[in-house]
Amino acid sequence: MRGIIVKKNADQFVVRFGEKSFVCSARGVLKSEGVFAGDKVIFDKKSLVISQVLPRKNKLIRPPICNLDTMIIVIAPKPAPDLYLVDKLILFCFVKGIKPILCLNKIDQDSKFSNRIKEIYKDVVKIITTSAVNSEISELSSCIKGVCAFAGQSAVGKSSLINALFEEKKEEVGDFAKKVERGKQTTRIVTLYKYKKQGYIADTAGFSKLDESLIDLKPNEIARYYKDMLPYIQDCQFRSCLHKNSKNCGIIKAVEKGLISKERYNNYIKFLETKV
Repeated sequence: MRGIIVKKNADQFVVRFGEKSFVCSARGVLKSEGVFAGDKVIFDKKSLVISQVLPRKNKLIRPPICNLDTMIIVIAPKPAPDLYLVDKLILFCFVKGIKPILCLNKIDQDSKFSNRIKEIYKDVVKIITTSAVNSEISELSSCIKGVCAFAGQSAVGKSSLINALFEEKKEEVGDFAKKVERGKQTTRIVTLYKYKKQGYIADTAGFSKLDESLIDLKPNEIARYYKDMLPYIQDCQFRSCLHKNSKNCGIIKAVEKGLISKERYNNYIKFLETKV
């Protein structure tokens, strides 16, 4: 049978198949190689042994999870958004083959905030708006497909959004919501929570921060993952251009003309300097 691991606890794995869950063990060789939440596996429902881990689309180290499809990056008017963190998360997603979605929460508080963020990221990622207070979560709900994780600063409302999504299962996800909102990297067990019939939401509080070392790129590779910069790379005089000080740089000229957000460009430079 083919299932998905929704929880790992030491050498035991909760495997979900349809509407049922099975507590399984893994063959010795699989345990030594590593089996994680999000892994799609072949298992025997009689012996409750996992015999095969299917090919992964991605594997994350912190938090330990595989096959993440979507990352919901949540920001709000307050606390003031850390756009460097946002840009790191977007870059991380593109490198790992994850779909990033920028969620503007608490839109009832500040319409100017939404307009500013939309102007910066309109050519970069899909943008949705939410308000847990006003139960405006329909856009968010439609984005939960496959395995999804929430990311963003502490106190931006991730727990409120999760509770709003699981309005009929608040007791089940109460601890989950609190953990997600803590904003600390921990060694907690990663769990996938089934959301309706369309996907899973991962308990991954580690995305409240993202160390630059987790994005393994060479300096000359970074700009190629910036969708808004990519069209202007061809205008650079030198292929080795890092888009930092060159007078004949297509990206710098685009920034000067207002074709690329200065905030995005400054965050690019900040990240670049961690790699050179």
